[in-house]
Amino acid sequence: MNQYNYQDQFEQTYQAQPQQPPQQPQQLAGQFAQRFQLLAGNIERIIRGKHDAIELALICLFSEGHLLVEDVPGTGKTTLARSLAASVDAEWRRIQFTPDLLPSDITGVSIFNQAHQKFEFHQGPVFANIVLADEINRASPKTQAALLEVMEERRVTVDAEPHPVPRPFLVVATQNPVDMDGTYPLPEAQLDRFLMKISVGYPDHASEVEVLKGMPTGPQVERLPVVARASDVAGMIDFASRIHVADPVYDYIVALCGATRTSPHLRLGASPRGSLALLRAARVKAAAAGRHFVVPEDVKALAVPVLAHRLILTPEAELREVTAAVALGEILAGMPVPQAA
Repeated sequence: MNQYNYQDQFEQTYQAQPQQPPQQPQQLAGQFAQRFQLLAGNIERIIRGKHDAIELALICLFSEGHLLVEDVPGTGKTTLARSLAASVDAEWRRIQFTPDLLPSDITGVSIFNQAHQKFEFHQGPVFANIVLADEINRASPKTQAALLEVMEERRVTVDAEPHPVPRPFLVVATQNPVDMDGTYPLPEAQLDRFLMKISVGYPDHASEVEVLKGMPTGPQVERLPVVARASDVAGMIDFASRIHVADPVYDYIVALCGATRTSPHLRLGASPRGSLALLRAARVKAAAAGRHFVVPEDVKALAVPVLAHRLILTPEAELREVTAAVALGEILAGMPVPQAA
């Protein structure tokens, strides 16, 4: 691909807003990066040695996406979500998914008020800034589907009446890849609603030693200081959505997602929703690095967590034990990256 300056046309983009001085976007990017790292450092007081997972969770928050954390029990999936919620002065709720959970237990229900002779809507736990859906695959498909509308449209419809959820809004769902008895795998339509799917993984030796030394007197989730307000998060989301993206980066994202649709390893590639998700996440990653423009390396770094769970392998690839991440890695390795001028 041709060389390109990824800052080209950036000045024109912001000159359309005369109230902003020319230097302000770069200054705001620096402020964004500082607060992003402050949040990450606060969470790392609880989740040791997992900087990458924490960074991806925060990218989901500022991309207005949702996060699916899949890992074996005891690796800190729930603690990661709780630490994120504790670091932000925002309302959060936890929903423990079980086979007998009903959709109304999530969204809420209309109850007839005899005094006023009318139905009144009582909000469910989904009406919060951060919602932890713990062990989401243990609930029935009907209950899982109760999250589909709110995750995509940021509203809940009950008795034909829409009810918006607060902003920011983030669903952090967890599930275990083992102990699958009595579970309901998430359908592709619901997996596609998650911006990212990540794995926390076991800590390294040194980090696990620190965890042991810190118990029971070490940092606890309940004692984490609040380092950001909900209004701060909303402002950071708005800024990240205006990060400049050069035309070659747009082309690179579309070409990457298009290649997943023709790969011999994949039966189903990434949809346009995947392209949009990758773009939103790349903008946040650029801002977290203190830049006011996206570079192709931002896209490459996020391609696997954003796209891999949206891909469906062919039976032949499954027999050869090819994973979606491996197939995506081959695509990334064979695709030319636009070079900066």
